[in-house]
Order: sequence, then structure tokens, then C-alpha cells
Amino acid sequence: MIELYGHPFSSYTWKALIPLWEKDIPFEFRQLDDDHQSNGAEFARRSPTGKFPLLADGERTIFEATAVIEYLELIHPEPRLIPDGMAGVETRMFDRFFDNYVMNAMQRVVEVRLGRADPSETDKGGTILDKSYAWLDAHLGDQWAVGDAFTMADCAAAPSLFYADWVHPIPNGLERLKAYRSRLLARPTVKRAVDEARPYRHFFPGGAPERD
Repeated sequence: MIELYGHPFSSYTWKALIPLWEKDIPFEFRQLDDDHQSNGAEFARRSPTGKFPLLADGERTIFEATAVIEYLELIHPEPRLIPDGMAGVETRMFDRFFDNYVMNAMQRVVEVRLGRADPSETDKGGTILDKSYAWLDAHLGDQWAVGDAFTMADCAAAPSLFYADWVHPIPNGLERLKAYRSRLLARPTVKRAVDEARPYRHFFPGGAPERD
């Protein structure tokens, strides 16, 4: 039985949970608390970084959410989340874009709220997000990030845009991006991630908004 170590409120844990649910793969969720006392010993044995999510399949360990999705694609190809050819290249490009220029920019603001970074990082993160939002609004597919099929790119987009819009709202005028975020939140697997994380919203630094 596959095991996934993570936390329901963690954005990168969502990125690993969504493809597991999309592919309807049986797995056990091993929730980690703040000090990793719950499921922590086995997690510590397997993880070289102490960061989650981490997928365990027997003695095989896969960490980093993108690598988890790549692994799931190998062992359970259908439904496809990484298409062949140029669509696959674009899927991987969008995946890295959402992680590096949306999720990480959002995290800059969060780190300031947690008192772990200089306040100037809030403006820096906001500037990156504004540029990222504008690029996405101009380059997203008509239905999902890459055309009409839900892919790994959307697995990355869902948590990225969910939390980024909380700390730095998508500006008015970027209606294509706003509509895409709404479609993501209506997707059953994404909705499940949102709903299972609701009990932990008090963890969000600065407070979670009264929406979504």
C-alpha cells in the first residue's frame, strides 16, 4: 500500500494528494503534526530533507511533489496527467512556473507574516505575483493550464493559486485567470483538498479570508 506523508493544510501536500485522487490510487495518508510526533519516526527515517510530501511505496521513497506525480504516472498511467510531445513539455513548464513563481512568491509574504523574513519581502513577493498573474492570464489554455485536459500543471496550479490569492489577490481585469482559479476549486479532487484542510485554517498567518 502506498503511503503519503504530509499535512492537509500544506500546499505541496495538496499537489501530491490531487493526482492520487485523480487516478483513484489506494493509499494511506500519514499525517504529520507540528513536531512530527505522529508518524514522525518512519518519516524521519525516509526523508533526507525533513520536508513533505513524501511518498513511500514499499521501500521505495519519492520526495518532492513533482517527482511524486512523475512516479504515479509511471505506475498508474491512466488517466494521463503528463501528455506526450509538446503538450508534455508545456505541462512541465507550467508545473515549474506555478511552483517557482506563484507558490514561492506567495511563501515570501507568508514568511514575513511569520516573522522569519524582512518586511521588504512582502513587496518583492507581490511584484513577482503581479508579473506571474499577468503572464498566466495571457497564456493559460481555454479550459485547463495546457489545453482541455487536466494535467500535472493543474495539480500545481490549484494550491498555488488558492493560497496566493489569499495573500495577494488576483487583480481585477485578469478575468481569464480568475475564471481558471474558480474552475480549479470546483474540480472534485481540488474541492476535496480544500474541504479536508478547512479545520486547519487558523494556522494561516494573518488569518484566512472568509471565502473559498
